[in-house]
Amino acid sequence: MVALSKLVQYTDSLLEIERFSDYAPNGLQVEGRTEVAKIVCGVTASLELVSAAVEAGADALIVHHGYFWRGEDPCVTGMRKRRLQTLLQHEISLLAYHLPLDAHPEYGNNAMLGKLLGIECSGSFGPSSPPLIMRGEFPEAISAVALEALLGEKLGRPPLHISGGDGEIRSVAWCSGGAQGYIEEAALAGVDAYISGEVSEKTTHVAREMGMHFFAAGHHATERGGVEALSMHLSKQFDLQYQFIDIDNPV
Repeated sequence: MVALSKLVQYTDSLLEIERFSDYAPNGLQVEGRTEVAKIVCGVTASLELVSAAVEAGADALIVHHGYFWRGEDPCVTGMRKRRLQTLLQHEISLLAYHLPLDAHPEYGNNAMLGKLLGIECSGSFGPSSPPLIMRGEFPEAISAVALEALLGEKLGRPPLHISGGDGEIRSVAWCSGGAQGYIEEAALAGVDAYISGEVSEKTTHVAREMGMHFFAAGHHATERGGVEALSMHLSKQFDLQYQFIDIDNPV
């Protein structure tokens, strides 16, 4: 068991949340009981995940997508009321980490995605600060068909593949979630392929015209690894119980 304040302070420091200008607050978003013995983690703090955390006996819920996004209606009504009411009724704390959990070199979504695919990471780059796009190489070049199959096997869903080049894939850049907008930066970096979670209409044309393979592997699917890796680390650090609950999302 650990004090909630200590858990939050440690996690905020580990993920260096002060380095990020984000779209939502990082860290403790909803305060529950003061002591934590069990954490539940998942990708998005939907009502289904919150309810599952209640059933699992969680003291704290750790997610990648939390609440209070920039530009949202701040009124606590409807869906927002039901989510917050459930957390507050059961005194479950909500901790959410967005960009800091994408970028962390050990427990981040991008780091875990690269590890899952067997990519040897050589660093990160991109227009954001800190940079979010990772790059690296496969130990041996693989075909686009093989990479498509690998993504499907490891993430449990077939990716969308936009073919923009010929030949095998050795160098690759990737950024989880809704990072398809970084495709031009990836292409200018000279990699053979770019992997993200989502796809936009223009992504197809950019991939084809810049001669690079693009794979949209799913926003949810590419962002499961970070929050579980973080929670597993916290469970060892503070001798806590932890449980990852995956709420299926086809997007």
